[in-house]
Amino acid sequence: MKSFKTFLDEGVNDPAIFKAIFLAGGPGSGKSFIVGKTGLTSMGYKVVNSDDAFEAAMKKVDMDMTPDNIFSPKGQELRGKAKKLTGKKEERYLKGRLGLVVDGTGKDPDKIAAQAQKVKDLGYDVAMIFVNTDLDTAINRDAKRARTLGAKGVTEYWKAVQRNVGKFQRMFGKENFLVVDNSEGKNYEKETLTAYRDAKKFTDKPVGAKAKRWIEVEKQAIKRVKKR
Repeated sequence: MKSFKTFLDEGVNDPAIFKAIFLAGGPGSGKSFIVGKTGLTSMGYKVVNSDDAFEAAMKKVDMDMTPDNIFSPKGQELRGKAKKLTGKKEERYLKGRLGLVVDGTGKDPDKIAAQAQKVKDLGYDVAMIFVNTDLDTAINRDAKRARTLGAKGVTEYWKAVQRNVGKFQRMFGKENFLVVDNSEGKNYEKETLTAYRDAKKFTDKPVGAKAKRWIEVEKQAIKRVKKR
């Protein structure tokens, strides 16, 4: 178990401190795949995604990720617990002002705007990686998944997310709105390399005045604790 002093040091010295990157993309866009390829976790970011906890909980009780299981009373109970658990993890990360990757769909821009404002109020800088695909790719990938939405559902979902692209660009600003095209046939290695470079540039950018004040206060507190 890590000591309290080590925990304090990790927070204030986190390489992605006071940075939050939001993920958005339609069904089958491959956001988790892109997170891995862009190396965000190696930069110090903590991923906030209730789907991971939900899938682990479903697996633990031997429930496959089918629509019938997901939307069953038991499935929804497990989803609620997964969201609650993820929320607690996020609060711990925020307490230490650690770098965050907030994984979402992009279907609800108001929800993302509220989440972004919450961390900005703490002094965070925010950016978005929008993982895009063409509609055919989205439909084909969905068909191969256990919890398929079907072609009609994917099309409606995809169109809803596409309508929000302009909103996201205005929300995060042109410089901090990064698009990765992960459609079939695209050179995803080239796309993710560009996203990696942009994300690294964003991460390395000096933090703002509010963040600098918090860091200084924390450093002084750490000094006092270590002297005891």
